[in-house]
Amino acid sequence: MTSYIAIDWGSTNLRAWHYQAGVCIDERRSEAGVTRLGDRTPAEVFASVTAGWPVDDVPVVMAGMVGSNAGWLSVPYLSCPVALCDIASRLTRVEDKAWIVPGLSVERADNYNVMRGEETQLLGALELQPAPLYVMPGTHAKWVQMEQDRVLDFRTVMTGELHHLLLKQSLVGAGLPEQQENAAAFRAGVQVGSNDASILSRLFEVRASHVLGARDRRHISDFLSGLLIGHEVALMTQQADAASQPITIIAGSALAQRYQQALQFIGMDSVTLEGDRAFQHGIRSIANVLAN
Repeated sequence: MTSYIAIDWGSTNLRAWHYQAGVCIDERRSEAGVTRLGDRTPAEVFASVTAGWPVDDVPVVMAGMVGSNAGWLSVPYLSCPVALCDIASRLTRVEDKAWIVPGLSVERADNYNVMRGEETQLLGALELQPAPLYVMPGTHAKWVQMEQDRVLDFRTVMTGELHHLLLKQSLVGAGLPEQQENAAAFRAGVQVGSNDASILSRLFEVRASHVLGARDRRHISDFLSGLLIGHEVALMTQQADAASQPITIIAGSALAQRYQQALQFIGMDSVTLEGDRAFQHGIRSIANVLAN
């Protein structure tokens, strides 16, 4: 098995793993994402995070926003449609220290999109849980259409960011007490969101409902989450013309469960794949190519 170093370097955080003969022997975390470097350079952060690791002796593979125009080095996107197996041969070397995985892009009149980091998860998912349609929930959820090993198309839905902005920086969440999880409130939101062609007119109703006492003020976050996720899954599965095969959700367990509930509500089957597992599998496949 290959020995290598894997780094997931995003906007706000960095995670690094040292693998020896295929086994993780050390893991490190840092809040020095590419937007939080402070007065340090990416090279200095890299040296700090990998201190004592054999960076000169084993492949070092980095994915995520480290390859963006705000990162260490701006790495070109691979244009879709693209075969995921091409990723390992299209890496970019940075300062003779590491390899950066390219992101993917779509550039059409009806769809302009980019991703960085998710392509590595997709590479792992392709072997662990192949599917014609993946959803990758998060701040900016990705819906990815596949044809065997090729990424045909993908779209981004800003559900996570919109939930945060509405709850924390808009009138919708103004004056609310500390929020509590409530499964019934989430299900109620899913029911409303999945049945509306557009939820723009529903957003202010979220505020009005708790002002008028129709909804518990402690459960507005979960209702809003259900509203947004329910609308997202209904819209995106329709646009993607989802096949009869189950949709694969790549995410942590809590978020995956929410999407699974929303998909089940509209009659869609799904399976889940833990995001870190998919990422590690993808990085390993790249490292194996570099080592051979």
